[in-house]
Amino acid sequence: MSAATARARKVTPALLRSLALPRPDQEGDKETRGRVMVVGGAVEMSGALVLAGIAALRAGAGKLQLATCESIVPVVGVTVPEALVVRLPETREGGIDPRAAKTVTERGSRVDALLLGPGMMDEEAVVALARRVLAELDGPAVVLDAAATSVLRDVPDALHRLEGRAVVTPHAGEMAQLLGLEKEEVSADPLAVARRAAAELRCVVALKGSETYVVAPEGEAYRYDSGGVGLATSGSGDTLAGIVAGLAARGADPVRAAVWGVALHGGAGNVLAKRMGPLGFLARELLDEIPGVMTRLSRRGGR
Repeated sequence: MSAATARARKVTPALLRSLALPRPDQEGDKETRGRVMVVGGAVEMSGALVLAGIAALRAGAGKLQLATCESIVPVVGVTVPEALVVRLPETREGGIDPRAAKTVTERGSRVDALLLGPGMMDEEAVVALARRVLAELDGPAVVLDAAATSVLRDVPDALHRLEGRAVVTPHAGEMAQLLGLEKEEVSADPLAVARRAAAELRCVVALKGSETYVVAPEGEAYRYDSGGVGLATSGSGDTLAGIVAGLAARGADPVRAAVWGVALHGGAGNVLAKRMGPLGFLARELLDEIPGVMTRLSRRGGR
C-alpha cells in the first residue's frame, strides 16, 4: 500500500519515541538550541503573538524574536522580556504593513524557523506581506498560521521553492477556503483533503480538529485523537503554531515538528483537563505544561 493510500498512523507515545526530537548539546548555548522569529499581531490583538512566541520557547527554542506593529512593541516587549521585539510599520487598519517585507525577509533569513500569521487581522495586508516574504526568504523552516495561510489561496505555489520545509496549520474552515471546498466536504474526509492540500501546496499540513491529521507532501500521514474539547478556546491555535515553530528551530524536520507539536499541545490540554476540568482552562495555561509533557513523552514508557 502506497503512502498516498495508506491510512494515517495513530500518534502514540511509542510512535513519538520512534520520531525522537533532536537532543540539545549539553555543552551548547542558546544559539545551538535554535532561533525562531514570530511575525504577527495587530493593534487589537497582541496576545496571539505573545502566546505563539512563549510556546516556541517552551518547546525548547533558544532565542526568540517577535516582529509586530510599531505601536504595540512596548507592550509586547514588557510581556515577553525574553524576546527581542522588532518594530514594523503598520497599516491604518492596525495591521502589519506589507512594506515590512524587507525587514522580515532579512531578519527571517538569519533564523532557523519563521512563524507567520498569529494575530494578524488585516487579511489584504497579510497576503501582500506573505507573498513578498515567501518569494525572497532563504534559509529557515516556515510555519504559516491563521490569516497567513490565505496567501496560498491566491498563490498556491508560494511554498514550492521551500522544498518541503514548511508547515501550514489550518482548521477545517481555513482549509475549505484554501481549496475552494465547503467546510462540510473537509469534515467528511479530512485525511483525503489534507493529503490533497499537502501534495498541491508541497508542504506539511496539520489539519486541526477533534482529530488532527498531519500529512507530508508524499502522503505520509499521522492522526492525533487524544486531545480534549477544552483545546477549542481562544489562542489555542496560536500556541500550537508556536510549539511547531520552536521544534523546527531546534532542528526537527517539518513532519516531526508538526506531529510532536500536535501531541504536546494535546498533552498539555489533557494535563489541565485532569487538574481543572475538561472546559475552562486558558490557552496561556497550556504554556507551562509543555516542558513536562515533552519530558514524559520522550521517556520510554512515557504517557
